[in-house]
Amino acid sequence: MTTPLVWQPGPWAHNALAAMAAVLFAVICVMVVYAVRHGVLTLNRLLGKQRHPYLDIDQATWPEITVFIAAHNEEKVIAGCLQALLNSNYPPERLKIVPVNDRSSDGTRAIIDAWSARHPGRITPFHRSTGKPGKAAALKDALHHVQGDIAIIFDADYMPGRGVLKQLVAPFFDPEVGAVMGRVVPLNTGANLLTRMLDLERSGGYQVDQQARMNLRLVPQYGGTVGGVRLSAVAAVGGWHDDTLAEDTDITYRLLLSGWKTVYTNRSECYEEVPEDWAVRIKQVKRWAKGHNQVLLRHGYRFATSPFLSWAERLDGLLLLCVFVLPPVLLLGWLLAIGLYFFNAGSLLTQLISVFALMAYGTLGNFAAFFEIAMAVLLDGKRNRLRLLPFSLLGFVVSLVAISVSVWDLLLDRLLRRDMVWEKTVRYRKPSIE
Repeated sequence: MTTPLVWQPGPWAHNALAAMAAVLFAVICVMVVYAVRHGVLTLNRLLGKQRHPYLDIDQATWPEITVFIAAHNEEKVIAGCLQALLNSNYPPERLKIVPVNDRSSDGTRAIIDAWSARHPGRITPFHRSTGKPGKAAALKDALHHVQGDIAIIFDADYMPGRGVLKQLVAPFFDPEVGAVMGRVVPLNTGANLLTRMLDLERSGGYQVDQQARMNLRLVPQYGGTVGGVRLSAVAAVGGWHDDTLAEDTDITYRLLLSGWKTVYTNRSECYEEVPEDWAVRIKQVKRWAKGHNQVLLRHGYRFATSPFLSWAERLDGLLLLCVFVLPPVLLLGWLLAIGLYFFNAGSLLTQLISVFALMAYGTLGNFAAFFEIAMAVLLDGKRNRLRLLPFSLLGFVVSLVAISVSVWDLLLDRLLRRDMVWEKTVRYRKPSIE
């Protein structure tokens, strides 16, 4: 009878396997930290005191504001956003609407000009045919059209409700507030499975995550649309930076580092069009990931060592910044676990058995995020959507791969000094000039 051959690691290989096990242990520890974070935020949203400090302001001497609408090839959606803003209950004499047409090659310019002609004095177009691509660069160039010190910003596919402008402006009566963010709600959820899954994701991110961070006085994030900034505060921290794909995250952290607060208003809902096909969704996620990680590289160390922030703000802000680093860390965990198994590292695995009991949780994905989504769905009062929760795992895996590729692309961009490329999100509505 032949004895089966079993590979026995030598001293060098044993050390290498021990190092792999140690790294895998670190990966699982990171995942446990994020699990605790999601759990704390979810429980606070369910059981804690909810902070809506500026919600009751309805009658006031409203300041002059400028509403910018970022538009690049937006002929399908720009008319809807303009009409919604004209229907706002904000005092019209204190409201200036500036559609920022950034190098559009479709019918966007004609539609904006037609609306401006019908509403003279209320809509002031800004057409940009040259210059650096990207929303931050376009907004930077459009600032000479500003009226007042407060700028409210929407993407062209957003549909703000009648009272949203007052709700977004109210926090700026507090002189410490530098930025305000409202809640984003998808309006095309009935299109297909992907849009329904993105509806769940948005619910978790805003209904639970953002509101809980507001409750706990941590780091609510300005999201670049359905929100506003105090222009004097932005100028004080160096103005708009047009060399990042996530100008919203960048301005959030620069404001916080300089002592300005960001406020989240959960009941200021605005409706957006989410991607309806996977290719568009993947490009969107990759853009977010690359921009977010650019901010991490620029401000991560300063944020971690800032003496002007509380330890809770520093911890929460760093965990938020590292969200788009997590997917490649998870992939590394998978590879290490598979490698240890096939290299017969049984004794090492036995020594770490209590840790590997968490492996199905830790290296497959942070399921606490799905718990967060489930609680958000319950808070929204639409329990039937819970049946879609298992499909979120599919979206999670797709995002994991897309973000990991984006991290690799960012590293190559920095090594090869490649130019930043802006990938626009496709729109699905039919064009309209009415």
